[in-house]
Amino acid sequence: MFFTCGPNEAMVVSGFCRSPPVMVAGGRVFVVPCIQQIRRISLNTLTLNVKSEKVYTRHGVPISVTGIAQVKIQGQNKEMLAAACQMFLGKTEGEIAHIALETLEGHQRAIMAHMTVEEIYKDRQKFSEQVFKVASSDLVNMGISVVSYTLKDIHDDQDYLHSLGKARTAQVQKDARIGEAEAKRDAGIQVAKTKQHIEEQRVQVQVVERAQQVALQEQEITRREKELEARVKKPSEADRYRLERLAEAEKSQVIMQAEAEAESIRIRGEAEAYAIGVRARAEAEQMAKKAEAFQLYQEAAQLDMLLEKLPQVAEEISGPLSSAKKITLVSSGGGTLGAAKVTGEVLDILSHLPNCVEKLTGVSISQVRSLQ
Repeated sequence: MFFTCGPNEAMVVSGFCRSPPVMVAGGRVFVVPCIQQIRRISLNTLTLNVKSEKVYTRHGVPISVTGIAQVKIQGQNKEMLAAACQMFLGKTEGEIAHIALETLEGHQRAIMAHMTVEEIYKDRQKFSEQVFKVASSDLVNMGISVVSYTLKDIHDDQDYLHSLGKARTAQVQKDARIGEAEAKRDAGIQVAKTKQHIEEQRVQVQVVERAQQVALQEQEITRREKELEARVKKPSEADRYRLERLAEAEKSQVIMQAEAEAESIRIRGEAEAYAIGVRARAEAEQMAKKAEAFQLYQEAAQLDMLLEKLPQVAEEISGPLSSAKKITLVSSGGGTLGAAKVTGEVLDILSHLPNCVEKLTGVSISQVRSLQ
């Protein structure tokens, strides 16, 4: 015949042809009467009130802790269901809950002994996590999983927690005052920062405005410079350019004139040098011819030259007399007077020339004349 069960329980069929037993969670199974047996095991979630009374903590302070745990047999996991059937098959929910409760309470006491009151009191989450972790690793071997664990209450008989609460309250109040002061300080800082930011923005606006003013001034200066350049600089530059060109033209003209004059001077110099050379060559030829004549005629030539120069000598001797405006003659009491006296003096000087020539040149005019 067929047997069924809901999702909150499991059926285990054993006996003839059921080795190993068949486990069915939330379903139906066919059972042969008399030769096969069927048993049921609850899969309901069990809520356990885990109490640990007067457990000495790590610093020797006795406290009592109450925790709430929820456990259940996992019917969907075949291995855990098999372990639970081996442990709890044929037992009631109360018996299963008692076994699980004893296990949880033992782990809870062990964890309390390793922690201080302050740690348990201040960090309940940490305490709960440790109990849950340790109890789960132990109960899973029984096929039971810990769904949840929460620390419900902590108390003691020596007002230790009360004193701790007062200290905590004082600390909280102190922290509250500090927090309020810090909040006010932060608010003041925020206000100051806001004012500073506003001031910075204002300064930046002023900087931008000033930059715009400077830019406008620069544009105005540029405009005025261009206007000045159009009105004054360009005409001035044009005049300057024209004057420079005129100066350069005059300079070029002066240079050309100087070069022309230099060329003319060079040509004149060359012409003069050529003329001087020609004259020198002519005089040299003349002197050569004279020298040649002197060689040919010797004394006659020399005498001829002397006779050529005698009139000139006589002219030089009589020259002072011809240029004199007035002659005063002083008589010593005898001899010729007047113009004849002057002429006689000149003739007397000339009569001595042959002797002077002979003394100077060694040529006797009288002898040469007699030779001729």
